[in-house]
Amino acid sequence: MLWLFALIAGVLFGLFYGLAALGLNLIFGVMRLVDLAHGDLIMLGGFAAVLLFDHFRVNPLVTLLLVIPPSLAVGYATYYLLGKRLRGSDDPEMMSLVMFFGVSQVIEAIAVIAFGNNEAAIGSPVFGSRPISIAGQGVPTAWIISAGVGLAALGLLYGYLYHTGLGRATRAVMSNLDEARAVGVDPDRISALTFGLGVALAAVAGVLSIFMIGGTSPSEGVGLTVTAFAVIVIGALGSPLGTFAGGIVFGLALMFTQTYAPGWSGFAPFAILLLIMLVRPTGLLGRTVRSV
Repeated sequence: MLWLFALIAGVLFGLFYGLAALGLNLIFGVMRLVDLAHGDLIMLGGFAAVLLFDHFRVNPLVTLLLVIPPSLAVGYATYYLLGKRLRGSDDPEMMSLVMFFGVSQVIEAIAVIAFGNNEAAIGSPVFGSRPISIAGQGVPTAWIISAGVGLAALGLLYGYLYHTGLGRATRAVMSNLDEARAVGVDPDRISALTFGLGVALAAVAGVLSIFMIGGTSPSEGVGLTVTAFAVIVIGALGSPLGTFAGGIVFGLALMFTQTYAPGWSGFAPFAILLLIMLVRPTGLLGRTVRSV
């Protein structure tokens, strides 16, 4: 049953796409900064997985944990180097779009110098070659692991936002910066931590992208950024749950068209994006954004 496989694969890939877009949406929701280098950060996470496996035989599941501390540190520092100034500008959205476009080009150029133009992948069946059966359909283990990591990331983020002091401060900054500052919240500290979390989520998605999209290359960053933005707009700007809703819609559209009309697979998800923007400009869960 092709339709059942497309349904299962669409949901699993949708959860991966939700994870890939989650950090970008978090950064925008808190700081209103448009990080066009997000896809390049995912790409770097993919190269980290390949290099650690090729040279040290580090299992990608271990790499998932290893990339988090340096990514947090890089994101934290990046906020104070770039994000703080951009946020204080008259038009942070436009200024950040221009600045991070430049950052994206720099990262891609450095990646080409360091890794070359060829695609890198992990050839060995790290998670085994036998598929796992879901409703009678065999799917690769890596797809299920990726979907599970995505759901875990969403759950941990909600736990952080709603059950910790820093999370409540983050939601306060997201809701109203001036009021948050008035009650003693340090917006720079919260924003720096948020930027770090966004970069860490991108790196984690990058490790999994090796298995979900077949490999990584320096030039794939732009495409990943476009996909992440499409997922966010379909779901809702500023809403973590909306990000995964958008990811599932995107994944389903992609898998059904790849199954029944492969020539349209690059078009259909973005056609749905345009349709949703026309019918519901705030995204599928737009009201959730306004109530946070």
